[in-house]
Amino acid sequence: MKFIQTLIKAFKVKQIRQKIIFTAMILLVFRVFAHVPVPGVDISSLKELFSQSQLLSLLDVFSGGTLANFSVMSLGLNPYINASIIMQLLQMVIPKLEELSKEGESGREKINQYTRYITVPLTIIQSFGMYILLKNSNIITTITPITLLSMVTTMTAGTILLMWLGELISEKGIGNGISMVIFAGIVGRLPISFLQTASVFDPSQIKNVLIFLVMSLLVVVSIVIVTEARRPIKVNYSRRSQGSQSAVSSFIPMRVNQAGVIPIIFAVSLILLPTTFARFFEASPNVLVANFAQNIQRIFNPNGVTYNVTYFLLVVVFTYFYTTVAFNTKQLSEMLMKQGGFITGIRPGQATKAFLDYVSLRITLFGATFLGLIAVLPSIAQIFTGNQNLLVGGTGILIVVSVVLETFKQIESQLVMRDYDTYLKK
Repeated sequence: MKFIQTLIKAFKVKQIRQKIIFTAMILLVFRVFAHVPVPGVDISSLKELFSQSQLLSLLDVFSGGTLANFSVMSLGLNPYINASIIMQLLQMVIPKLEELSKEGESGREKINQYTRYITVPLTIIQSFGMYILLKNSNIITTITPITLLSMVTTMTAGTILLMWLGELISEKGIGNGISMVIFAGIVGRLPISFLQTASVFDPSQIKNVLIFLVMSLLVVVSIVIVTEARRPIKVNYSRRSQGSQSAVSSFIPMRVNQAGVIPIIFAVSLILLPTTFARFFEASPNVLVANFAQNIQRIFNPNGVTYNVTYFLLVVVFTYFYTTVAFNTKQLSEMLMKQGGFITGIRPGQATKAFLDYVSLRITLFGATFLGLIAVLPSIAQIFTGNQNLLVGGTGILIVVSVVLETFKQIESQLVMRDYDTYLKK
């Protein structure tokens, strides 16, 4: 198997082996902290609350099980992801931030620093909101100001630590740190999901289990196909040598799923906000506020039509948004013109940009629709199987498969780079 062979070859290279081991150790630290609870919370009552709420169980899946344990990292990377969304939007409306994003590595580092600054107040707000949620659910009955301050500080420190661990992986390990942390959380949560499914297994439901297994296999295969799919655009370069002119061609490999798993991660962070905030006010003494909160929870039920349609549309919108950021057609067309490159039948400059925009719009539509369907797959699977414990669903599978593929490609590229450097030294 190619994956195993590549992994064995990578372990033979000291530099790559050290990066893989470093990544594994960081993820181990994350999983250890995921089971260190915040003091002052009845964990058994908390787990019972989570078992009764599909929304909270879904939140727990994407936090890697840290929320049900109410660990010091119970908020996960949600505040950091929300801060990243805010910074991406600010770059579109604030010219100085847009200019900063074009300054290369130094500009990106400043934007990352601003993202960290925004993460801190967002974490504090969400920590306090989690306290309100637990108090309304009678998980916490009495708490002093000192205990509350300690809880908020601990949860904030846990999120900042997790964010730092993710950045360490990106800098010194293998793969994208944030994606790797989410990947480790979902994988760590899978055994619990399987046990929950097995605990309510009914022999008469074996047909539904087979349907679920076939759907899972089809999802994995389709994710691999779409992730690897490319739409090559041929680019010609004119070269002159000794009075003659020759043409050299290459290809722009436009990916069908240019945005990867980022749109789903962003969409999950936003789609859960209405119901999460509604739970904070469901026990409000004001009848109007309490009724409004209960209506929001009913409308945005994870099995409801409104929730799934909104989730689908958010994924599509974020896919287009992130593709626009990641695949800058204006910069690409300008670079091709400077290098003397042109697309056959398309004039350099503005016409090339318009052509790239047209192609990107069409192939992104397919990729966005695919990601949206994957996002709402749990509801579809529950309709066909009747099993309410399939909480990870297509989103979790997509993240796991995509992260594995991207990490595998990064290992392969580093092996190729090493072989190339070795060849040059000879």
